[in-house]
Amino acid sequence: MKMVYAATQEQEEYINYLVNYFYTNIFPYYFDDEQINKFENSKILSLPREYVTYNGTMKEAFQIISSLQSLITVIEYAGKSGDCERYRDLFERNAKLLRRYGITFPFTIEQFMSKRHYPCSMYLPSQSDWLM
Repeated sequence: MKMVYAATQEQEEYINYLVNYFYTNIFPYYFDDEQINKFENSKILSLPREYVTYNGTMKEAFQIISSLQSLITVIEYAGKSGDCERYRDLFERNAKLLRRYGITFPFTIEQFMSKRHYPCSMYLPSQSDWLM
């Protein structure tokens, strides 16, 4: 008999926060709104229950959180520095880990090499409470 611990609600919420971070703070700097909309429709980085091998255990939640955090860090650094060869293995290993749990992440590190400096996107978080 093997005993496993279920992921906490906070871990599940943090996974959703990190996925949202990709859509609001990462993707708008590298893709246009039409592409990001296609990502949403294709369920990129989502956890559709019928296809996911993620069972909701604490270990799996930690691995998904770690992978998402690592990918964010690599993308943000590589987008600024343009240095992708140094972190390619780390990027691919974390993308593979997400795929193992059924989370779609079909990107290569090269897609995150040219960061737009002033993106105009509906996905970016607003800078103030006042919308015009």
